[in-house]
Amino acid sequence: MLKLLWPAGLGLLVFIGVGGFISNRKHLLATLLSLEFIVLSLYGLLFIYLTSLGFEMYFSMVFLTFAVCEGALGLSILVSMIRTHGNDYFQSFSILQC
Repeated sequence: MLKLLWPAGLGLLVFIGVGGFISNRKHLLATLLSLEFIVLSLYGLLFIYLTSLGFEMYFSMVFLTFAVCEGALGLSILVSMIRTHGNDYFQSFSILQC
């Protein structure tokens, strides 16, 4: 019974992360944190799925590597935006200014 609850709970975490991503549109940092929450929830689902089928963990390691690269890229964009504009509000950015 516990094995059946784990994927359902992690699927719920994905939907909570998507809800947080949709509701946090003012700050870039909050958006990046909700995206990382979604990625970690998907990693948990992938890990449970691969272990239940008896597959090797190479694909989960590749997924985790791409997730870390995505997080580093998001943080570098956040740092560059804060250095150029002084904050992480989306309302203060202008397409014409870039």
